[in-house]
Amino acid sequence: MRRSTRSASMVVVLGAALGATAPAGAQEVAGQVATTGEGVTKAVSVSQPMLTGAGGQVADWLHTNGNYEQTRFYPGKQINTTNVKKLRPAFVFQTEVLESMETAPIVVDGVMFLTTSYNHIYAVDAATGKQFWHYKHKMGPVSTFCCGPNNRGVAIHGDRLYMGTLDAKLLALNAKTGAVIWEKQIADPELGYSETMSPTVVDGKVLIGTNGGEYGIRGFVKAYDANSGDELWTFYTIPETGHEGVWAKNDATGRDMKRDLAAEKAQLAKDASFYKTLGGGVWMNPAVDLKTRTIYFVVGNPSPDLYGAERPGDNLYTDALVAVDLDKGTHKCHFQYVAHDVWDLDAVSPPILVDVKDKGGKMIPGVIHGGKTGHVYVHDRSNCQLIRFSEAMIPQENMWALPTAEGARMLPGANGGVEWSPMAFSPRTRLAYALNLHQPMTYHVEQAKYPGGKLWLGGAFKVISGEKQWGRVAAVNVDSDKIAWKYDTEQPLIGGGLVTGGDLFFFGEGNGNFNALDARNGKKLWGFNCGAGANAMPVSYHAGGKQYIAMGCGGNTQLDFKRGNSVFVFAMGE
Repeated sequence: MRRSTRSASMVVVLGAALGATAPAGAQEVAGQVATTGEGVTKAVSVSQPMLTGAGGQVADWLHTNGNYEQTRFYPGKQINTTNVKKLRPAFVFQTEVLESMETAPIVVDGVMFLTTSYNHIYAVDAATGKQFWHYKHKMGPVSTFCCGPNNRGVAIHGDRLYMGTLDAKLLALNAKTGAVIWEKQIADPELGYSETMSPTVVDGKVLIGTNGGEYGIRGFVKAYDANSGDELWTFYTIPETGHEGVWAKNDATGRDMKRDLAAEKAQLAKDASFYKTLGGGVWMNPAVDLKTRTIYFVVGNPSPDLYGAERPGDNLYTDALVAVDLDKGTHKCHFQYVAHDVWDLDAVSPPILVDVKDKGGKMIPGVIHGGKTGHVYVHDRSNCQLIRFSEAMIPQENMWALPTAEGARMLPGANGGVEWSPMAFSPRTRLAYALNLHQPMTYHVEQAKYPGGKLWLGGAFKVISGEKQWGRVAAVNVDSDKIAWKYDTEQPLIGGGLVTGGDLFFFGEGNGNFNALDARNGKKLWGFNCGAGANAMPVSYHAGGKQYIAMGCGGNTQLDFKRGNSVFVFAMGE
């Protein structure tokens, strides 16, 4: 049973799974439901050196975003600008779940592991689509989640897969059979916690954040032992003390956010106990710098989204880039983009580790992030400080107009800019490729006390009827503030991008179009319509000496794009 609440720009689904009946031929495994199948016919195992070197090979796709740096760059050149027009479907794999699809399949030695909404996992032959096994998670009695029942993929290490679930669990499964090895409760779904992100595994640790910024949770990133499932450390994205920050008047770009700091300080003096309900979810994977033993992630919006009187101060570490020690879980540095956010312009698109030019023109290790504000931010990796930000990729208007009871117009609107959609970066072009939304909105605020794990927006953000919405791919030069080229689409863009050694940029649209652009200039070279929203994250790999491109086409709950249940896999035709 599900019920949904809409605030015009966002769909929030509150689900209560009251038990699942095992399908014919299924077996109970550690309290779960896993369909029987032949199992994978070969041994499946991924070592730490394989994960570390994933970005330098073409056979597999081993991370959600391709590598620990999260560049979404695939170095293969078999499919390129000269022959991409011959790309044809090799096979279509249909799941039993007709719902939004945001997954990035993992591919290991010709075996693909893909997920769907409601925490199904399929193991299939990556060259033919033959199914080896199918796992279906048996939900607990309560699942509370924002923006769709999505799952963005599994992580792999050794012979195990790892998945977060809508009822806020972390699972380890046997990659060959789909059998559950262990299960851990990450947080309490009755308080608004859920998991849609893919975990990251590094050096025997499984890293995972949490959703729930719309429900008054206290956000975190946790590390678990990959073998036993024991919790190793927790970093809270809302500190118990110090969450008031520096009382910033301006955003990262230097613009006045029109805060009433005197009123906020007076409110904080009355009550500073709200840190446990201040939000700060972590939607997407952290980037990992193994040389410095540091992870970098971005943190989502504070709670309640629009009514800031309940949470005076900067609300650290919401709307921020954060760096944490990989082994200890301790804070290293941070940079906040929007302090005391009352527009839901949180940081959600995963950060990318690349070398960048500093202000003096010297190449240094950097971090880049595509913001809902419509800027790409470029940071010094050593201290998180901002080096530069790009020119606006989409229209901005009335920034930062405060929400009112009647509704204040402000662009870019609560969905972005760049939503959770992962950017891609090509070392060949030195461009970052960002998928953007243009959705004009008005912001409406109302008083709202903490409702105990229920939806807590403190108002609403509403799409303006009659105003055109659209999307834009923007290719940004990370060594300057300039946009190299733009490619506009009829509908807002949400999903992931992929750039390849063949100088192609792949991305999908809500109308079902899956496209390849010339990564150097944005010219469209190829397209295919999948029949449902192409809003997942494309990946590429080799099997049997042939390069494949895979894309999930199941639509999107948040923007209500047409639902489907298919993963399309493409290869070169004659």
